[in-house]
Amino acid sequence: MISLKISFSILLVVMAINSIPVKAAPQFDMFGGYDILGVCINNCAQCKKMYGAYFEGQLCADSCLRFRGKIVPDCEDIGSIAPFLNKMELH
Repeated sequence: MISLKISFSILLVVMAINSIPVKAAPQFDMFGGYDILGVCINNCAQCKKMYGAYFEGQLCADSCLRFRGKIVPDCEDIGSIAPFLNKMELH
């Protein structure tokens, strides 16, 4: 019973932390330039939040790693996110 209470408490804390709004800030690498790979992965996460199941976030993040952030998705530019969109089929 106690472990259930602890698990529930941890769940509530995690949910509270996840609901805190985060202000976006530019990411910098250790040389003072933009961390383009981090920007790319963050954009993938943002697009996933915006488009939900219609957006393949894991495929997007894998592309960031494969191309080392050279192709950064812009959630408002259909051309840059087209490879990561899918059609949801209703059955």
